[in-house]
Amino acid sequence: MMFQAPFIVLDGIDGTGKSTQCRLLLEWLHDRGIAAIRTNDPGGTPLGDQVRSILLNKSTRVTLRGEALLFMASRAELVEQIIRPSLANGIVVVSDRFMLSNVVYQAHAGGLDPEEIWKIGHFATCGLEPDITFLLDLPLDAAEARRDPDPDRFEVRGREYHEKVREGFLYEAGHHPEKIEIVDAGMPINALQSLLRERIMGLLRQRGFRLPNGV
Repeated sequence: MMFQAPFIVLDGIDGTGKSTQCRLLLEWLHDRGIAAIRTNDPGGTPLGDQVRSILLNKSTRVTLRGEALLFMASRAELVEQIIRPSLANGIVVVSDRFMLSNVVYQAHAGGLDPEEIWKIGHFATCGLEPDITFLLDLPLDAAEARRDPDPDRFEVRGREYHEKVREGFLYEAGHHPEKIEIVDAGMPINALQSLLRERIMGLLRQRGFRLPNGV
């Protein structure tokens, strides 16, 4: 029997451990016999991977609106080719970033209108939204200490910009608590993973997934 699997997103400022937690969640799901895939936004399709390369390259010069629309184009392909078909076939999707990042980076921090970005985003995804977005939150100093020594095009932007990014994430979480859950990314990796698993188990059971004892 096919059923709509949960769509789970991890988001937040760079350096909060999203990629690590996504990887651990995917391993945990696979170990329990649950079909699951991980996606990166932007990326995940031939077009998306090209867009990702353009957007993260420090030599890229593009207007803020152009930047926002490149993210949308990548996401539209990702949803159409990967996410929606996977969910419809009972495959859990764990995504490293999604629409929330667009709203925060280009609107709250960049100066565009958040509501406009949400509207364009709903068009790009045909209304598909995550079942839950976990916002991994960490003070900027702590996040910067964890970042890759070879920063991408967004990471090299100034401290003021990244403060606005964090503020934007927290603002959106405060206004959409039913969709966005704030998680302390400063806790140990295993403790954070356990918290995420506990939340996700509830979603899985709601959707009819049978989990083994002792999960």
